[in-house]
Amino acid sequence: MNLDNHSLAQLAIPTPTYDRGALEIGIVHFGVGGFHRAHQAMYLDQLLDRGLADGWGICGVGVLPGDRKMADVMAAQEGLYTLLLENPDGTRDARVVGSIVDYRYAPDDPEGVIELLAAPSTRIISLTITEGGYHVDNLPEVNVFGLVTEALARRRDRGVRSPTIMSCDNIEGNGHVAQEAFVAYADSAHPGLSQWMRDHTRFPNAMVDRITPVTTPDVIETISGEFGVDDRWPVIAEPFTAWVLEDKFSDGRPTLEEVGVLLVDDVTPYELMKLRLLNAGHQALCYFAYLAGYRLVHDAAGDELFAEFLLQYMDSEATPTLKPVPGIDLPDYKRTLIERFANPGVRDTIARLCYGSSDRIPQWLVPVIRANLDSGAPVRLSAAVVASWARYAEGVDEQGEPIDVQDNRADALVPLAKAQRENPTSFIENTDLFGDLAEHPRFVAAYTETLDSLYRNGARATLEMLVGRDGQR
Repeated sequence: MNLDNHSLAQLAIPTPTYDRGALEIGIVHFGVGGFHRAHQAMYLDQLLDRGLADGWGICGVGVLPGDRKMADVMAAQEGLYTLLLENPDGTRDARVVGSIVDYRYAPDDPEGVIELLAAPSTRIISLTITEGGYHVDNLPEVNVFGLVTEALARRRDRGVRSPTIMSCDNIEGNGHVAQEAFVAYADSAHPGLSQWMRDHTRFPNAMVDRITPVTTPDVIETISGEFGVDDRWPVIAEPFTAWVLEDKFSDGRPTLEEVGVLLVDDVTPYELMKLRLLNAGHQALCYFAYLAGYRLVHDAAGDELFAEFLLQYMDSEATPTLKPVPGIDLPDYKRTLIERFANPGVRDTIARLCYGSSDRIPQWLVPVIRANLDSGAPVRLSAAVVASWARYAEGVDEQGEPIDVQDNRADALVPLAKAQRENPTSFIENTDLFGDLAEHPRFVAAYTETLDSLYRNGARATLEMLVGRDGQR
């Protein structure tokens, strides 16, 4: 059955109980992909279903060429989509989510999007624009920063309160990063606006957590065959979800605490925990796994050798760099992480974890290395992760098969990786990514040890060396 407002009453799975047609848009979200729909939109849907979020409907906005497909699907399905949760025991739960009540493709009508952003009813502008999306250089004509700052300028001139700008991207201090990017753009595009923003616009930091793989054709078939819903772009996710949010808003907020969101004064401890354990843990897994022949995350995480390496990295190198995390049992969190990675129902791909590494490693892993270099703590395993990325970035696996290195810096990184056969430190001499790490003897020694072992012995034997199974430490 096609998914739209008219079909909701006939579906056999839970659907919105609220009147979607009566919802006012209170949140405009840039970057409507799988993660936003499995996370933020899901939380708002829960609030709406409980009658606790009047005035907080979501309008999605796309600015990139690839967002046109989402615009078409959202129009055909009236903003509805199915969220499929894959439980570790093999069972599935599905629900239709209805919190996205409108979608705009900004290049078709930038003026309309600006006026939506400038409307007093829009009280939050949220973002999932990827880790690399906060650079304000070389932007397309229609872009997030231009749309938002023009709207803020109009709000200032009209005497309308500023909205909150809320980043949901996996970046340390994501609110601070967003503030710096928007203020920098405002300085060049709207002289004087940046001071108004500093006085009136809030940029809360947030930690967001839910593993959400790319939607594949078999997910669409599962939704149709098992639940009777013909959904052109459903979302699949693990059952675990978390959101820790700094309680700092310009013009009110939904009562997100009613659906399990943790509102705090300082997100930093939770943010570091997630970025340096889960996100960096994904990087610790993916390159070794790909080189060893794995293509699905749960297969690699279910391998005792890979799980042992992950846990040693988290215990010996990541955890010492963390701050105390109120209310969190860290040993249990780490154990649960490996169980989440090994969930066979999610069918997350190694390739997804390897995607865009040049935006991820510097944000998630390099800070761990720097903290441990400064304190004298071990860096052997985190240096090994960087080496595994460098070996992967050569673009050829251990069987001589090509690797499709998907990275916006691939044109520069692949030649550097290939050059390391002659110059072992060529890859880490890229100061844009690694700063001065190539000048730290302790890091370089650990890095080159792993790189040499990857060439001589392969990924699996290298991991055995790193975890001490061959008698070394």
